[in-house]
Amino acid sequence: MSVETPLLIAGVAIVAFLYSTVGHAGASGYIAVMTLVGLSAATIRPTALTLNIIVSLLTTWQFWRAGHFSWPLFWPFALFAVPLAFVGGYVSLPTQVFKVLVGLVLLFSALRLLARPSADVAGPPVSRPVALLSGAGLGLLAGLTGTGGGIFLTPLLLFMKWARTKQAAATSAAFILANSVAGLSGNVIGTRSFPGVAVPLAAAAVGGGALGSFLGARRFDHVIIKRLLAVVLVIAGVKLVFTV
Repeated sequence: MSVETPLLIAGVAIVAFLYSTVGHAGASGYIAVMTLVGLSAATIRPTALTLNIIVSLLTTWQFWRAGHFSWPLFWPFALFAVPLAFVGGYVSLPTQVFKVLVGLVLLFSALRLLARPSADVAGPPVSRPVALLSGAGLGLLAGLTGTGGGIFLTPLLLFMKWARTKQAAATSAAFILANSVAGLSGNVIGTRSFPGVAVPLAAAAVGGGALGSFLGARRFDHVIIKRLLAVVLVIAGVKLVFTV
């Protein structure tokens, strides 16, 4: 066991806990932790997606059991997102400038969540064409950045008032699960390899994700979840802006 291994395992568990409380799976956090310990880019992307699948499955189950999941809200966003996440995971593009712009958007979203506390209410439902187009774009973005896309979907649902906080979390968890499976499939097919380090990290992800998703779905109120979401957005935004 290398010196970095305990740090990596602890980091994955903490990220899984924090992200799962808000309906996310933690890909951007895992990427940051694995970058800090010096893993290669070829190892980081599929490992993050693998951990994403595990945590998003736990999170989807917890929020569904608590009654927050809405199929009519979920499927229009996911329909085109899944195949485009596969495409994004398959291709390899020089996307650093693009990632910086996305990171700045996430940081701005975090500031809005911290500066503008609002009632947990939803307005008129999103129109189906808008949901389909938004989901397509978010799916491609998820595949290109090695995330599940929930880091982008949740702020969109909340700022547009298309869902209440826990409903947005439940929708994003399922969205992440579908996109992460597609993105990992595209990556494995494109690279014809799978990192062995993903296996031991899975246990840490299960422990953190199980506890975090339970608290997020059944114990934390919407104000706490929005504050935690802001923290998650800051982590993801800083990661995208400052890492290659």
